[in-house]
Amino acid sequence: MKDALEQEKEEARRQRAKERRGRIVTHRASNFDDAAQWDLDYWQSKTPQERLSALVDIRTDVEKVEQARRAHEQQHPS
Repeated sequence: MKDALEQEKEEARRQRAKERRGRIVTHRASNFDDAAQWDLDYWQSKTPQERLSALVDIRTDVEKVEQARRAHEQQHPS
């Protein structure tokens, strides 16, 4: 039973990764000013809802990393 559940979770993760790759927008900047301008243009092209959603997603990811770090530190104290 656990194997089927793990397989389902893995398939869901793969599907989310595939969808995420389809949304990725890239730019190769020639310098820092170019990068800053592209970033500004990119975010200004998004709706307020898209910007807020991105912020929430980033915050959620940061919380997951912090939780994983705390768990690792508890299991492997210095």
